[in-house]
Amino acid sequence: MTDDATQPAPDTQIAPDTEIPPDTKDWTWVLNEACPECGLSVGGIEVRDVPALIRDTIPRWRAALAAPDARTRPAPATWSPLEYGAHVRDVHAVFGERLRLMLADDGARFANWDQDEAAVEGRYGELDPAGVAAELARAAEELAVAVEGVRPEQESRRGLRSNGSEFTVRTLLRYYLHDSLHHLHDVGA
Repeated sequence: MTDDATQPAPDTQIAPDTEIPPDTKDWTWVLNEACPECGLSVGGIEVRDVPALIRDTIPRWRAALAAPDARTRPAPATWSPLEYGAHVRDVHAVFGERLRLMLADDGARFANWDQDEAAVEGRYGELDPAGVAAELARAAEELAVAVEGVRPEQESRRGLRSNGSEFTVRTLLRYYLHDSLHHLHDVGA
């Protein structure tokens, strides 16, 4: 990741400094049923289809982050499109690292990622939307390329998150894809 978005943009509206309630849901259920919020059902998505689906999100995120209200929260305790975009940028990187670990070590273990802490530490609401859009596009493309390198015999390799959730490469990518696409729904893109 570069530092395109690491500094607040001058003379721009900063999202409210209202604390967002932490998301404590275990979203792994989306692997087995459609999400009632966004309507996505990831259970039948094949690994070979994931790179194109990742790349299809890039222009939608660019548009959402270029909107005049990208910094504006729709409600005080709901992330702005900018904050969601920064989160998805980081989601691409986190899942890229998890994929790398699982491909290197069947049975890899990885820490549960605290997305709320990442948002606070990364000061998502103060970032430059254009910088986030560029970083998100790079991270998405890097992950798409990594997924293209997954061989069919690697799709069943396992990984274990520190909270006990177990994934295969296939289910990890489905879980990731729901996260990425769900947030496009959140921002109306």
